[in-house]
Amino acid sequence: MEAALIIRTSMADVTRLRESAIRDPQLASAITAIKHFQSIRFEHSYRDLIAGGPFQAAARFFLDELYGHVDFSRRDAQFSRIAGTMQRLLPEQTLATAVSLAQLHVLTEQLDHSMGRAWIAYPALLASTDRYVMAWRAVGRQEQRLRQLRLVLALGQDLERLTHTTGLRLMLKVMRKPAQAAGLEELQRFLETGFETFSSMARQKPGVAGFLNVINERETAMVTALFGPTFNLAQAIHDGVLPAGTVSIAAPNA
Repeated sequence: MEAALIIRTSMADVTRLRESAIRDPQLASAITAIKHFQSIRFEHSYRDLIAGGPFQAAARFFLDELYGHVDFSRRDAQFSRIAGTMQRLLPEQTLATAVSLAQLHVLTEQLDHSMGRAWIAYPALLASTDRYVMAWRAVGRQEQRLRQLRLVLALGQDLERLTHTTGLRLMLKVMRKPAQAAGLEELQRFLETGFETFSSMARQKPGVAGFLNVINERETAMVTALFGPTFNLAQAIHDGVLPAGTVSIAAPNA
């Protein structure tokens, strides 16, 4: 399937999921809570990287652009609107990054949608970590969770490859004003921030590969633990896999 069609199809699927949630306020609130918890979980799991060191900017980029609970609808709409133009004009490596992001985004929305429905089924008085774990294990889909991680890693690898594209930094700077004039500032910001973040990290040891190895190890450990037949929440909290107790998120059906 050509890149433009993948992007448009993925964004259309995301839009349909969002619209179905809007028609069900309880589900919409639950999905918001899920996304908020996942953002807090990432910040908890990578607090050492976010605090400083060679991976700080990359960890913050992943938190803000992939694991954040902010509304990405404007960026999604921009991706969909210029998918064909991107395919014609952008270097192949840049286009691959857009495709990876689109595929990751639709899979994440599908999983969050299912998690939201499961979340509603559990009492609002449960600590949010307990409720999240119950929803996760009820939804299952281990292979999709692992594919989600593979897409995250692929996106990181794509961004690393962009740093080796001759003239791309200049091209992105030249695109800045036209992108703003065309209402594509969210997409432009994502590409520029990703390029600069990974370009800087690539110049330091252990580089992008080192960062992605940390992501792979910690996310695999979390997925493996949560799907384990003898999962122990207290041990997962002790090991830093999950934040403890009730974190500050909205209670969707309190």
